[in-house]
Amino acid sequence: MTATTTMTATQENSGRWQVNELDSVSDADLEALTDILCDCVEGGASVGFMLPLTREHARAFWQRVAEEIAAKHRVLLVARDAQGICGTVQLILDLPDNQPHRADVAKMQVLRRARRMGLGAVLMRAAEAAARARGRHLLVLDAVTGGDGARLYERLGWTRVGDIPRYALWPSGGYVGTTYYYRDLSS
Repeated sequence: MTATTTMTATQENSGRWQVNELDSVSDADLEALTDILCDCVEGGASVGFMLPLTREHARAFWQRVAEEIAAKHRVLLVARDAQGICGTVQLILDLPDNQPHRADVAKMQVLRRARRMGLGAVLMRAAEAAARARGRHLLVLDAVTGGDGARLYERLGWTRVGDIPRYALWPSGGYVGTTYYYRDLSS
């Protein structure tokens, strides 16, 4: 993929991080995003992948995301610090015709070196702003039941809908439950 990275106006600049939306994904971006996915899965994050996760498999995932960005079906926000891309979150816009007001928030990932510093909250605020800018006022996501993400979403005012036990597997195996949340941005 030889696309260049184009960044739109900064969604959030906290001083520590700059969060931008990528209109396209360069090879360098793909490598950095692959690093983040591998780091998260190796750190035990339940983001849809199992160990061992090869770089090729992780890169193929990000190439599919890049195609969905180009088709305007998905929004990709990345956070950068002095060392480069350190976090990411996505909005899935390609939903059924009767849901033009809604988006799914997916795959929030933060490098282990950048965790527990407030970056997750910064990324979520940026995702909410990106949704509003597209006329999407109802957001839905899921998180590991009782996990760090679930606690973050509740602190940020997301409404818990319910839990599904044994929803997925941890990267190293064993069941993990998920909790669904929504956020109504119109109120």
